[in-house]
Amino acid sequence: MDPKTHHYLTVAYDLYTDNAQGVHELIEKAPEEHPFQFITGLGVALDSFEARVAPLAEGETFDFVLDQQDAYGPYDPSYVVELPKDTFRVNGHFDKHTIYEGARIPLVNADGNRFEGLVVEVKDEAVVIDLNERLAGKNLHFVGKIVTKREATDAEIEALVKMMSGEGGCGCGCDDCGGGCGGHGHHEDGGCCGGGEGHGHCHDHGHEHGQGGCCGGEGHGHCHDHGHEHGQGGCCGGGHCH
Repeated sequence: MDPKTHHYLTVAYDLYTDNAQGVHELIEKAPEEHPFQFITGLGVALDSFEARVAPLAEGETFDFVLDQQDAYGPYDPSYVVELPKDTFRVNGHFDKHTIYEGARIPLVNADGNRFEGLVVEVKDEAVVIDLNERLAGKNLHFVGKIVTKREATDAEIEALVKMMSGEGGCGCGCDDCGGGCGGHGHHEDGGCCGGGEGHGHCHDHGHEHGQGGCCGGEGHGHCHDHGHEHGQGGCCGGGHCH
């Protein structure tokens, strides 16, 4: 493959990893009807994932494991932080419908970088948030197939570049936000699809997550400054950005 040529790929896969009990389990699926879509050479997918699938031809299958160092890195306990509960107030009231134990919430820092956090605990005066990537500390086993492979058009590349620069749209060569740009989760630039009527809780942790998360739409932005540095971010198209 010419390294200077950007290719549009759609990839179907099953993603397995070991759970806390050591059981190898299926945690994510991108079927051929709704594959992960991305354009090579633009930093959308994890380099290690792209390096494995980009050389393959349309119709070829794959079966490989990315260890945690090549995926989302080791789990870091220092990325578990407490935020004042007042940060999550909407119209004067704590946003209990969005902020509850086990919820994954969209966050944004002062630089506009979007990412996702897991609510670990809701205390009387604070909310404990885990800012580790969802798959941090895990080896990722991908089994799948290249569904489509062709040269990306100039329009597709331009749309993706605009999306990555924050000028709008889902990008990733996606036809819509649900078909491979969102919800599967391994992109460098996380969470495509920022629309909808949600609440964007904005916190400045200084995390260099890239453009992850889905903070956007007609919601409320809650800003808080913490100042941690983080690793690379969620998904653009996690959805399936690798």
